[in-house]
Amino acid sequence: MMTRSRSRLAVSLPFILAILVIGNSLSLFSAPQNQPGGDAVRVLEVRPNIHMISGAGGNIAVQIGVDGVVIVDTGSRETAGAALAAIRKLTDQPIRYIINTGPDADHIGGNETIAKAGESIFATPPGGGGGQGIAAAVNNAGAASIVGPETLLARMSATDGPSRLPVVAQPTETFTRQVKDLFLNREPIQVIYQPAAHSDSDSIVMFRRSDVIVTGDVFDVTRFPMIDVDKGGSIQGEIDALNRLIELTVPSIPMPWLEEGGTRVIPGHGRPCEEAELVEYRDMVTIIRDRVRDMIKRGMTLDQIRTANPTQGYRARYGADSGPWTTNMFVEAVYRSLMAGGKP
Repeated sequence: MMTRSRSRLAVSLPFILAILVIGNSLSLFSAPQNQPGGDAVRVLEVRPNIHMISGAGGNIAVQIGVDGVVIVDTGSRETAGAALAAIRKLTDQPIRYIINTGPDADHIGGNETIAKAGESIFATPPGGGGGQGIAAAVNNAGAASIVGPETLLARMSATDGPSRLPVVAQPTETFTRQVKDLFLNREPIQVIYQPAAHSDSDSIVMFRRSDVIVTGDVFDVTRFPMIDVDKGGSIQGEIDALNRLIELTVPSIPMPWLEEGGTRVIPGHGRPCEEAELVEYRDMVTIIRDRVRDMIKRGMTLDQIRTANPTQGYRARYGADSGPWTTNMFVEAVYRSLMAGGKP
């Protein structure tokens, strides 16, 4: 059963919704863009103090203010240099904090490069003075601090082989509660843990004064949600996380023609969005879950469910037949998640 249906979006005047879509599309795509550090990397101003960097793996959010720079996710290891060059074109302020939204390499791969280019706020606190009294594990040996839930640290530190990240790239400030609060650049920042969505290590990040939310791979407008069942992800946890995101967003009603109206949402991949697109995405995921669940109750096997095409109506927009996350992989993840619950 869905929570918070958002009936207020069902406005009886269709032209208002049309104005909303047109106005916001113009505001997003007419915003200044450039390509620092490489042809693939682009920078988009989301708010005057918050920018989004795309093309460096997963989307990167950059908040700039008097205390320095706060980064949400760092992209891939291969594009970290280009991402850092893009940040330096925006500001020469020190990079103070990195917040990671999840365990995937295209979101945390640049941690080492960007953390080493930064400076822990504990090493040189505002107002002068040294940070010798702060443990090295907290000030990250002078590099930028990294925030993530304790489950994320456990996964990053337990990874074996060449993909293992060095200590400087792992979280230095972890938490087990639902929300970790920060106050930087005169703005409350909330890191909100999602225990079983895309994985068991996901967080969404809310810049409360700017009214901007960074979702990580919980919300990805380019594909069906990547649910990593082996890393604690689940279809119900994914829907719960999307409902939480909807609860945190505010639409630009009753004046949708305002260019800056409504909460801005930075997804894991793709363009910035607003609440209506979150609702549409949540509904899509919920409908597919219900279809797969009904097929399981009828005794259908995974192969039979794939053949029945439970993603019909959404496959052309979000699906893929090849690449790292295909439609069949998504259907299998939904199936495995429901079966793991013992009672679809």
